[in-house]
Amino acid sequence: MQVSKFKNLPKIELHLHLDCSLSYDVVKKIDPTVDIKHYKSSFQAGESCSSLKDYLKCADNAIELMQTKENLQFIVEDLFKQLHDDNVIYAEIRFAPLLHCEGDLNAKKVVDIICMSALIQSKKYNIDYGLILCTLRHYSEDESLKTVKLVKEFSEKGVVGFDIAADEAGYPIDNHIKAFTYAKNNNLNITAHAGEAKGSESIWETINKLYAKRIGHGVRCLEDKKLVKFLSDNNYHLEICLTSNIKTNTFNSFINHPMNEIYDSSISLSINTDGRAISNTSLSKEYAIAHSELNWSMEKIIQSNLNAIEHAFTTNEKKEKLRKHLKSFS
Repeated sequence: MQVSKFKNLPKIELHLHLDCSLSYDVVKKIDPTVDIKHYKSSFQAGESCSSLKDYLKCADNAIELMQTKENLQFIVEDLFKQLHDDNVIYAEIRFAPLLHCEGDLNAKKVVDIICMSALIQSKKYNIDYGLILCTLRHYSEDESLKTVKLVKEFSEKGVVGFDIAADEAGYPIDNHIKAFTYAKNNNLNITAHAGEAKGSESIWETINKLYAKRIGHGVRCLEDKKLVKFLSDNNYHLEICLTSNIKTNTFNSFINHPMNEIYDSSISLSINTDGRAISNTSLSKEYAIAHSELNWSMEKIIQSNLNAIEHAFTTNEKKEKLRKHLKSFS
């Protein structure tokens, strides 16, 4: 793989989990007892990873380290350094604030800390960003509503959207309909994980009941031809994560990944990392995989970034700035 070929390309990342992206450096800084062998076995998805549920277990180890103000600040700084090294010029970073309340922090304080830290690191590394707050499939209705209200409360401090994540196949969406209705009624941006661990029906219910116009993954849309046409005709956007889809056993090889067929169906898509640590990847690496395994040209990769800009949860002014930056490269 020619990862270096894509190193200098300005990049847009729309699907990136904070708690799935802790580098070895930051884990070692927080817990000096962790060696590289422990890190690889506990914070990265190995060859034995067999499902989305298995993949998510790696995040549990990271979340244990994300319970104090200082550690959250370290981890945000670490992620922005990774983004800078990968030449990412705009990133949307998502996290579930209620996961970080096992110590002295409450959900509002967690969001405030991450908002402030992201602002500082954005200026330090000259990276534009937005924060997306996640509810989780297994959360109660009250927990989902609490999360979405934080999206509105912090909308002037860097929070740009609302998402639902976690074990898609294990839990229905019933507990979350009120929260997503609140998001819709308050004109909040919505994305949602769907069409990964479950099939096309998961995408339909996300569209019809959660009002999402962006879908996290969405790669099983091809199971329903009517859905493919609907997504294309109505300018939906899929946040595709190649390595993650292999690690979760959604597909058994890159050759069998349907990204080419989705692209040829005129569905807007972008390439993302999902979890930089868990998947042991970067956008440069994901682009190299697309190039070597799926025969993607640089032109296609640039177009996927332009698609990401169009569907980013940011202002038209910032979108135009990002387009100019990307087009200056091409």
